[in-house]
Amino acid sequence: MLSRRYATKPFFEDLSDTVIHDDLLERLLMFRNVLVTGHQAFFTKEALTAIAETTIENISSFEATGKPCYAL
Repeated sequence: MLSRRYATKPFFEDLSDTVIHDDLLERLLMFRNVLVTGHQAFFTKEALTAIAETTIENISSFEATGKPCYAL
């Protein structure tokens, strides 16, 4: 199983023009039965609804108090 570092780096950035130097990833890609794909869980109806609700909640809180509920 891949470590959690693959859930955070380098896959959350568009690195399509960059060579990723990672020994484990390079070894995995040598196998014919390995396919690396993008993570698409954010694109479910539930996820998009949660994103919209959080955005509206942040806007409403900012209008009312000057501070968002979920600051970045």
